[in-house]
Amino acid sequence: MKSYPMLDFKKFTLDNGLRVIYHEDRSTPLVCMNILYDVGARDEDADRTGFAHLFEHLMFGGSVHIPSYDEPLQRVGGENNAFTSNDITNYYLTVPTANLETAFWLESDRMLSLAFSEKSFEVQRNVVIEEFKQRYLNQPYGDIWLLIRPMVYKTHPYLWDTIGKEISHIAEAKMEDVKAFFKKFYCPNNAIMVLAGNASLEQVQHLSEKWFGPIPKGPDNKRNLPVEPEQKEFRSLTVERDVPFNSIYKTYHMCSRKDKEFYTVDLLSDILSDGNSSRLYNELVMNKKMFSELNAYADDSMDKGMFVVSGKVQNGISLEAAEQAIETELEKLKNEKVEEKELKKVQNKVEATLEFSEMNIMNKALNFAVAELLGDANSVNKESEKYLAVTTEQVKEQANKIFRKENCSTLYYLAKK
Repeated sequence: MKSYPMLDFKKFTLDNGLRVIYHEDRSTPLVCMNILYDVGARDEDADRTGFAHLFEHLMFGGSVHIPSYDEPLQRVGGENNAFTSNDITNYYLTVPTANLETAFWLESDRMLSLAFSEKSFEVQRNVVIEEFKQRYLNQPYGDIWLLIRPMVYKTHPYLWDTIGKEISHIAEAKMEDVKAFFKKFYCPNNAIMVLAGNASLEQVQHLSEKWFGPIPKGPDNKRNLPVEPEQKEFRSLTVERDVPFNSIYKTYHMCSRKDKEFYTVDLLSDILSDGNSSRLYNELVMNKKMFSELNAYADDSMDKGMFVVSGKVQNGISLEAAEQAIETELEKLKNEKVEEKELKKVQNKVEATLEFSEMNIMNKALNFAVAELLGDANSVNKESEKYLAVTTEQVKEQANKIFRKENCSTLYYLAKK
């Protein structure tokens, strides 16, 4: 059971549907404001991808009353950033407590009235296009997810990455399309706002009503995404690129972040590759020296996700031998229960990681926002006990469910000879 203090919070909802969560932390002179918009790449049209990521950039291009977002924030000692995933778009900033109202002013104005100037649109569009080229097309191993996703997914919109399917979708985006995307998703009833830090509940309630209360409610967005059918055949793709090592990416369908099995699957990935004593590192990197690096990780997607085992193969080792070595390790998990001691070790590491994350107000704010999106903000206080409740039988069961050949899509990423 969780031995460290529970995180207290208060939650209220404005008339326009904005959910507000407040967590008091008097140990810091700062307040973190985290605004999570319930929109990601999965909400895009298949012919207009990359919009959620484009918006991550556009939201910093100024609003109607505030031409420059960063300048007033920096003047009061604040910092900010954002990220987009296939599921969410998340904006966060920190300010000294005395300047908290600046944060409310900035964030409410861009939620209410993003500027949509042609100049900002063109600047941010070009930034995203350059990012697409530099990070995904011109960087070694950069196009991996552009190749893996459409192999793993055939129906669900996870089949494209957050950057989008192709550059033309951003290059040819029209202002009216962008405005329509904004009006549909960037509204108070599609957002969760978390305040964590050195402020009072009364202050947060007053400023929330003052700055966000007048913003009109947006449309009620009901998701009706296509369900990915069960994969029933092994899939593979072989490409050659100008890279130093042959690489292999074995990808399996797994449960979603919302499913109770997620905690077991997450620990399964830790048993395989979390740290120098993990199975894959110990056996195939250190002992057999077949890989220069080898990782396993469980996707935390809101819909059914991916379990990925990926590694860079040492020169002189055949791809066939490397793949067989990975499969041998996966078969061990299917056929033999892990020892209690090994499971306990990864459970303790997860518990320590969760405890450590609660020392940072930005982590706490994000964790509350994601937990609320998943259905219950208080689940941040139950995470560790869910990991600690996982049994060796459940680990074996999930290994057998996931690591099936017909559930696997493999990318063979070869170095040009």
